Amino acid sequence: MRRASSTLASSALSRSLLPGGADGCAAVIQHRFVQAALYGSTTSSTSRRLFSTAIASISGRSAKTGSLGIAGALVFVAGSASLLQEANAKEIPSGELVPKDVVLYQYEACPFCNKVKAFLDYYGLPYKVVEVNPISKKEIKWSDYKKVPILVVDGEQLVDSSAIIDKLGEKVRPPQKSTKADPAEDEEKKWRQWVDNHLVHVLSPNIYRNTSEALESFDYITSNGNFSFTEKYTVKYAGAVAMYFVSKNLKKKYNIIDERAALYEAAETWVDALNGREFLGGSKPNLADLAVFGVLRPIRYLRSGKDMAEHTRIGEWYSRMENAVGESSRIKA
Repeated sequence: MRRASSTLASSALSRSLLPGGADGCAAVIQHRFVQAALYGSTTSSTSRRLFSTAIASISGRSAKTGSLGIAGALVFVAGSASLLQEANAKEIPSGELVPKDVVLYQYEACPFCNKVKAFLDYYGLPYKVVEVNPISKKEIKWSDYKKVPILVVDGEQLVDSSAIIDKLGEKVRPPQKSTKADPAEDEEKKWRQWVDNHLVHVLSPNIYRNTSEALESFDYITSNGNFSFTEKYTVKYAGAVAMYFVSKNLKKKYNIIDERAALYEAAETWVDALNGREFLGGSKPNLADLAVFGVLRPIRYLRSGKDMAEHTRIGEWYSRMENAVGESSRIKA
């Protein structure tokens, strides 16, 4: 009876984790991507340099002049730091554009769900989270749509991560008045499609590459997912084995010969697309930046994420994205 139960649970989990169309979260249940390197904020060091310069400029003057100079320097430093921080700040919409009630139905490790969360966090939109049990899916039985993410915005159900971001973007971002073709918008659209059609498909074969990496991933899934005590053990071991074999099928489906090489190539392709810019959006992230960052977020603490950070140039951009997106705007229950 126990064996039959494990088999059924494994089968249900595999179906729930397999990619389904444009937004199936399944094959990519992962951890978090390791931050490639530690890059301190430039604000504090820049402030110190500005302050030192200001102090040097007033040396040798009278005490009164010096006092005024120091006071002025402090104001200058504070203002400069404020401007630097503002340059890296989130793009917070005006109050009347912010939805009153946002609820995200998700799997914690789902890359598509994390893509939506990256958007919500960057724009500072407060949201609640409902963790969905991938076996029973009882939390979304009310919906005809049986995949995640599902975002409910002031009572309106939105589905499919890219469609969610488009729809929500229309609500919270000022509309562009220009009717002329915008090369930046075309570039953004191209790379958002690349995320959905290519990048997500190289993740599963990497995080379930072997049994140890599959178990590593399911340690995180069972620790953060919505599982009963019994389900945790069933999912961890039966799920890890199931997804190991699923990942092998995905390799064949997407013609992936070497998992790591495909992951590294994807990371380098993205860095090449930046073409020396801080973000694809220029001085600030655009929707493509947020999409790449979102789907990589769940694997940052996995072996695959660590390897990618070590063997590619993506770390600096990822660190900048962490600083730009900032703290989560999730409302704790």
